[in-house]
Amino acid sequence: MNPAADATSTPGELGEPGDPADTGPPRPDVLVVGAGMTGVNQAYRLLEEGFTVEVVEAGDGVGGTWFWNRYPGSRFDSESYTYGFLFSEELFDEWVWSEHFAGQPEIERYVNHVVDKFDLRRHITFGVRVTAAQWDGESCTWAVTLDDGTVRRARHLIAATGVLSVPYLPDIPGIDGFAGVAHHTGRWPAEPVDFTGKRVAIVGTSSSGVQVLPVVAPVAESVTVYQRTANWCTPLNNSPITDEEQAQLRADFAQLKQILDTSPHGFHHTAVEDTALDASAEEREAFFERVWSSPGFRKLTSNYADVLLDPEANELWCAFIAAKIRSIVDDPVAAEALIPTDHRYAQKRPPFVAGYFEAFNLPNVELVDLRATPMVRVTRTGIETTDGERPFDVIVWATGFDFGTGALMRLGVRAGDHVLTDDWADGPATWAGVQCAGFPNFFFPGGPHAAAGNNPRYNSDQVEFVTDLLCAARAAGETRIELDPAAEQRWTAMVDRGAQSSAFGSDNYYFGSNIPGKPHRLLLNASGRPKLLKTFAESRAHDFPEFHRS
Repeated sequence: MNPAADATSTPGELGEPGDPADTGPPRPDVLVVGAGMTGVNQAYRLLEEGFTVEVVEAGDGVGGTWFWNRYPGSRFDSESYTYGFLFSEELFDEWVWSEHFAGQPEIERYVNHVVDKFDLRRHITFGVRVTAAQWDGESCTWAVTLDDGTVRRARHLIAATGVLSVPYLPDIPGIDGFAGVAHHTGRWPAEPVDFTGKRVAIVGTSSSGVQVLPVVAPVAESVTVYQRTANWCTPLNNSPITDEEQAQLRADFAQLKQILDTSPHGFHHTAVEDTALDASAEEREAFFERVWSSPGFRKLTSNYADVLLDPEANELWCAFIAAKIRSIVDDPVAAEALIPTDHRYAQKRPPFVAGYFEAFNLPNVELVDLRATPMVRVTRTGIETTDGERPFDVIVWATGFDFGTGALMRLGVRAGDHVLTDDWADGPATWAGVQCAGFPNFFFPGGPHAAAGNNPRYNSDQVEFVTDLLCAARAAGETRIELDPAAEQRWTAMVDRGAQSSAFGSDNYYFGSNIPGKPHRLLLNASGRPKLLKTFAESRAHDFPEFHRS
């Protein structure tokens, strides 16, 4: 099916084609910012419903996270077939994932296949960034300025900019003066970086840093890992998808989609009712061993029911992981340094690894504890800490992202007296993570306050809701959709209350704690996807009462 073929709106109908404010293509009904998973999904659905759509994308290709994060070892830690698009059974049937957790090159090929299959590429303008977005109340349109000097005008503006799209580089003296090769994992170049025989520094041991090390260490002359905070890493346990498994996935598509569309976390994993505290020591050890050997996120979703809720149960699981680390890492000093002491399991986003701990047994790998010997500066030839300078040829900055609001706050969004950076100066305020008060016809699926879990699944919930809302407004002849401030207040208060009982600790990027000066507010919805789905269902059933439409 080609959704573009069903378009019923006429380009330019929202304003006169000769309007001097328009310096781009004819006006679409909707301008989507970002061609990642959420942006592609949103564009497809709106085109399918007959809207005219233009997508603007900063990169030279589609994929969002999976376009920019090309670093060695980058891959899914959600099962490939649960992360991909579910709006077409034909697509699901024809795409053959090679692994349960696909690597970045395969993921990027997949998104390109989707864009070409559904003829979406002709709706995308690549290589442009939004520098300003101004609401025009008189014409009821958004004027969006791009960094190439052109202006786009559209009835609706949808920022599908993602929660992990703005890399964070720490403010370290000399960071721009390094004479060697240096890249952030979130802005990795298209051309491969050659690590062969090189002296390599990896700064950071969160999700990307732990993926880079096992790939780079076997070919580099030396690798020095700079760790500020140890993380509760557990095995990814990846494997190829067999032909038999492929056939079963296709046969079970309807059932799988139903599970993924309703699952509280967006996975097809089976929950466990048993609790760690009720099990005997022998039963618990055997169960934890099975969980350790299970794939990916099952460490959270199919663990004992009390592991994420009861600190005592969580400590038992942490002790099991710590014992595993000590059994894998030969150097007892390094092993202890790799065991977290400042947070319980899942209080920070737990990475899933392949060969990470084993890499520290290689003679060319060194671990530097930045809490014991803080980083002083980056020199022209290397990195200096309080115990001296080490020379490097390559520095990998695996230092994370400005999570949740980073990209949205950089769009220059204004509507009358409302400026997004001012309105969110103390943290974001939203309703269901799709709109904020004071900014008509502006939506941001995939942004803050939605849920947690398998991102494309709850982002898709938001995409469907925004699509239904726009369809309802069009059917009623309405051109303006603005969130009721009271609805925003209720949802944001719920998010803030949830922060007090969240399983996530407050010292992590979910609270913005990794960005100096960022407001310390929960950027997720601790009530999760069930609350999101219930809220959307109630809103649809009552004709979207949270919005003023005219």
